Amino acid sequence: MIQVRRVYDNRQPGGLLPPPGTVCFLVERLWPRGMRKEALELNGGWLRDAAPSTALRRWFGHDSARWAEFRRRYREELDAHPGVLEPMIDAAHRQDIVLYYSTRDVRHNSALVLKEYLESRIASR
Repeated sequence: MIQVRRVYDNRQPGGLLPPPGTVCFLVERLWPRGMRKEALELNGGWLRDAAPSTALRRWFGHDSARWAEFRRRYREELDAHPGVLEPMIDAAHRQDIVLYYSTRDVRHNSALVLKEYLESRIASR
């Protein structure tokens, strides 16, 4: 199972702990603002290259009117760089994974697109 979680939600006093039995990945190009690196346990790592390119991220600008086109363009970027997905796909075959994102919009963010994309890749194997 692939879960998507906002990095700022459910913070604990000692930091954001991974749910038991999961592999956690940060899938953002930029480190989340105000988050200390030691406060986020990423046992899967920070996969910057799995995030949308800087140009695409800036073009989208969290404008929900551009959501459909953003999804299409981001999938094209993922198609062009399939190797960056391998750590997540490999982990998802063994156990649950969590994709952490930082944007405020819980309905229009790249982690949701990435989750759908990964699920389709895993199902086709």
